[in-house]
Order: sequence, then C-alpha cells, then structure tokens
Amino acid sequence: MDPHGRIDVKWDVMSWTPDGYVQAVVTMTNMQTYRHIESPGWTLGWKWAKKEVIWSVLGAQASDQGDCSSFKENLPHSCKKNPSIIDLLPNAPFNQQFSQCCKGGVLASQGQDPAAAVSSFQISIGRSGTSKKTISLPQDFYLLGSGPGYTCTAAAVVSPSAFYLGDGRRRSQALMTWSLTCSYSQTIVSKNPSCCVSMSSFYSTQITPCPSCSCGCQQEPFSLFPNRKEDHKISSLVEKSKAERKMVQCTEHMCPIKVHWHVKNNYKTHWRVKLTVTNFRYRTNYTKWTLAVHHPSLRSLANVSSFLYKPLMVYGASNDTGMFYGIDGVNAVLLEAGSNGNVQSEILLQKDNNSSFSLEHGWPFPWRIYFNGDECAMPSPDTYPSLPSSARFSAPTGFGSIKGYLQILVFIVLIGIV
Repeated sequence: MDPHGRIDVKWDVMSWTPDGYVQAVVTMTNMQTYRHIESPGWTLGWKWAKKEVIWSVLGAQASDQGDCSSFKENLPHSCKKNPSIIDLLPNAPFNQQFSQCCKGGVLASQGQDPAAAVSSFQISIGRSGTSKKTISLPQDFYLLGSGPGYTCTAAAVVSPSAFYLGDGRRRSQALMTWSLTCSYSQTIVSKNPSCCVSMSSFYSTQITPCPSCSCGCQQEPFSLFPNRKEDHKISSLVEKSKAERKMVQCTEHMCPIKVHWHVKNNYKTHWRVKLTVTNFRYRTNYTKWTLAVHHPSLRSLANVSSFLYKPLMVYGASNDTGMFYGIDGVNAVLLEAGSNGNVQSEILLQKDNNSSFSLEHGWPFPWRIYFNGDECAMPSPDTYPSLPSSARFSAPTGFGSIKGYLQILVFIVLIGIV
C-alpha cells in the first residue's frame, strides 16, 4: 500500500588518494511512509570487488575487523571482504561522530519524523581505484533493518551529488556518486502475518476475534508461555531464559500484536471508535510504533485522543488512509506483554454529507490495518458484528435523537392545550 516503500542508499566519493578514495559519504534515507527501523538498528553490508580495505569510519563502525595480519603498521579499521557496517550509539565520543549519525541504527519513517529518517557516515577506503575508470563498485549489497526482509538492487553510477557550502552561494559536487535501493517484503520475513485484527460494537454482543492461527498455531515450535494472570512471574522466567527467540504469549491467534476496533457510539452527525493495540510478545518493547488504517471515513476524522494522527495520500487525492502513532513521553513505546502492554485511543469521525455511513454489512470496520508496516490478518467479513434486525431502522443514539424526542413531546403537549 506504500507507494514509496523503499530505503535509498547513496555513496558520494569526495576525494581521491594514491591508495584509493577517502571521505566517501554514505547516506541512507528511509522513504517508507509508515515503516521504520527500530532497535537494534540497521546493518548495511556488501562485498568488495577487489582487495579493498576500510581505513577508517566516522559515524559508524564495522562489526568485524577481519584478518589484517598482512599490515605491519597502521592497521585498517576492517579488512573483511564482506564488511558489515552498523551505526554508533547516541553516547559515542564526539570525535567519532558524523552528521546524522549515532542513533543506534534507529531510522524513523517519513510519515512520522522525516528529519530522523536519514542516517549517514563517512568512510575511507584503501586498495581501490583512483579514478572513475579504475574504481570498481561494491557488490551484493544487503540491508538488515533489525532483522531480515530487505532486498537491495545492484549499485549503479548516477549523476554526482551537489552540495552548497558556507553561505550557500558556492556549489560543489561529489567526484563520483553511485546509489542503490532496498525494498522490504513481508513474505521474506515470515509466511505468516505478525499482527491481527479483532472487532466489536455497541449494537451487538458478538465479538469477532482474530482468526485462529493468524500468525501461526500453538503446535508450532515457538518459545511460549501460557496465558496467565501472574504476568510478573512469567516476566521473571523470561529474564532468566537464555533463549534468543522472542517469546509470544500463547493465544488462539498466536500474534505478537493484536489491534482491536470497537465501534463505541453512533451520533446524529458523528460516530466514535475505540482503538486498542495490545502487545503479546515478552521481552520486546515497540518503540516509535505506527498503525496505518484504511477506511473511507478517515477523510472526515474530527478528533483523536491519546494518539497522534497523520493522513496519508496513498492514492493521489483520496484521503481514506491514515497513520496513528504514539506521543513521545506518553505512549510512543508499546511495552512488552503484561498489564501495561497496550495503548488505547478514541477516534471521533464525522458522517459524510452524502449519507454513505451505515452500521450494516460491516461498513464501520476497517478495510485494512498495518502495524509497523506489516499488514495484519483480518477476520472474514461474514464474521463481523452484525446489526440486530430490530435496530436496522432505528434512530441513532445521542443528542440528535434526544432533541427529536423532545420536539415530538412538545408537539403532543401543544395539541393537548389546543
């Protein structure tokens, strides 16, 4: 659903040396509207075409130095044939930092924080070419965004990047620039979704749960704990566990995340929804989470409580998709499974003038929902909470209906007086 679902990587060579090139600036820009890279952060890797080495890095570091035994003095930063670069932590020494670095690999989405959606570092390379004709581009690029899922294109030479220095009146450019694109695929990560949607409404006692086995089944080999009230005891067991797998609470749907959509009220000109996001995963907090919702009434959204909201023009001028996300210092972090492992909001939506609103046929429920960019499993439409037959033609609740009843009562009283 995201037309800009990619991460752009650009490599600008700023100067040459007899041994190779230095001050090559590598910039990663997350163009994805509602998918971010959370902790433990991104990893960018590639394979050298020749016998290149990395002399130094600012704003990042190679995760492995490799075998540098052939060097007698001035050991390189990394001699690996296929180096992996990771971001520095926020408390990195000042002399090791570079612009737009040192965020622990966290890369925000464009929709949530465009300024924090960019990360860059400076790298110095040896044993490489010394001109455009002799240099060989790195190969087999890959990107890990706190896990697998990204596939990168081959690097290609593009027009040199331009820069404006000082007061902005002088223009300079890179000696050489190449770029590549990394795209995310949910199916690479898992054959199953990572979230599901349940539904309920004020006009029905029926609760539509997440589809059974939405994200896997209980018989599959996960590290699981039964659903108990003593969450603090389970958490202590989890802390002692040495298993690297992320543990998910045992449920019928087996999803780490459940989104519940409850149609709460129906007024004369508005209707209200309560939105709840629950974390069923232990030892995992979701930082800077996002929730993208597709529903035609979002174009008439009147108010959102507890969450921040941004409309997404996914399909041109059509404003039927929006992104909800938490408020920093309040609920921007969705805590691990337990009594505090959920965030909630109430959404007030205005009814359209063309009277397209209806409580029938599942209309008030979302068409699609994405958590952190992953599409959630939806229930089958024939299981949505249904409107009782006795209420299909009843007036909406709220002030508008009360006002109508009062008008009828006054009319009857006046007739009696006459």
